[in-house]
Amino acid sequence: MKNIFLGKQPILDQNQNLVAYELLFRTSTDNEARISDGFHASANVVVNAYGHLGIQQVLGNLRGFINVSHELLLDDAILLLPSKYVVLELLETISATPEVVQRCTELKQLGYQLALDDVTRVDGKIGPLLPIVNVVKVDVLAMTDNEISELIQDLKAWPVIPLAEKVDSPERAKLCMDLGFEMFQGYFFAKPIIISGNKIESGKLSLLRLLSLVMRDAEIGEIEQLLKREPGLSYSLLRMVNSVAVALPQKIGSIRQAIIAMGYRPLKRWVQLLLYATTSSGGANEINALMQTAAIRGRMMELIAIIDRPHDKNYQDRAFMTGIMSLLDTLFGMEIRQVVDKLEMPEEVVRALIHREGRLGCKLRLIKAREKGDVEQIGKVMAELEFLDQTNLVKTELDALNWANRVSQSASS
Repeated sequence: MKNIFLGKQPILDQNQNLVAYELLFRTSTDNEARISDGFHASANVVVNAYGHLGIQQVLGNLRGFINVSHELLLDDAILLLPSKYVVLELLETISATPEVVQRCTELKQLGYQLALDDVTRVDGKIGPLLPIVNVVKVDVLAMTDNEISELIQDLKAWPVIPLAEKVDSPERAKLCMDLGFEMFQGYFFAKPIIISGNKIESGKLSLLRLLSLVMRDAEIGEIEQLLKREPGLSYSLLRMVNSVAVALPQKIGSIRQAIIAMGYRPLKRWVQLLLYATTSSGGANEINALMQTAAIRGRMMELIAIIDRPHDKNYQDRAFMTGIMSLLDTLFGMEIRQVVDKLEMPEEVVRALIHREGRLGCKLRLIKAREKGDVEQIGKVMAELEFLDQTNLVKTELDALNWANRVSQSASS
């Protein structure tokens, strides 16, 4: 478990109403970025906001401005971001080469909004991009009053929204408002807010194995099996899909559904972003006793669900995830409700995990009683599960143990 941090600085309109946030790379609560690699920083912002913290919790209904380096602009990983929730903010290090102009045109056609960062003058470096971008962020801290006035006049020739950034005093704020800036950002209005959370880390080796599968378009079942061996990756995948797939009629509650909903190409991008953002040293992750128990629970829940509803694959998948997630609170040092809230799981799974209610909750109570050797409780629960007898229960437990052992051997090989 590792703490993660994300900065978000308010962006206001002329009436000082909150209209957006800029999402910022942070490594601690001290508001210092310590950026050594723009691509790494941007990838971390994307992964933390969408994969760990949850974009709805970070932004609410507002848009997020995300810094984009030259490398990330040209990488397909950027297409993982939902166009309706982000503004791609092109760093000042990007020049308007034909390749960049073409890429920005393509992104604009796909529905993305674009912004130019740290602009101080209109020149050949940004000129070809002005017909394409939506917002121009003017670095008023680096300019005199006359320079700001001249630049805002130049920008009126283009269909862009001028945003005054790095506004640090009431005098400069009044000047920018009088000159006709439509959006504002800076310490005079608000400093960045630091959001923190817990990051569930996955080894680079597992990510590389997963990337290898998706790059060669492996069968969904093969990808699903790998993810079932990696609770951390499964958690992050479900978190990502449920963060961006808000238009879906229902929440995604299984690994297979998440793979199908995301699709192969976005799945590749997601794994690539995780690889860019990870700071772990790599190597195979040993499945400890707790993870072994989680694997057994997941498989046993799935096998019992197969007996209960042999033709309902979605229900069987939800049963597996319920078993795996029943130990995530201990495994990752988080309250179970916090885990459930972050993943936005279907109500049936939520009731099972938090209250041990419903059909899935009953199965989970049975497995926990079996682990403790509580004969009395086993008898009570099995009376509720009339389809299951002692013979089938023992068989599912043995099958689950064998499956978990194979998983352990595969993960450590």
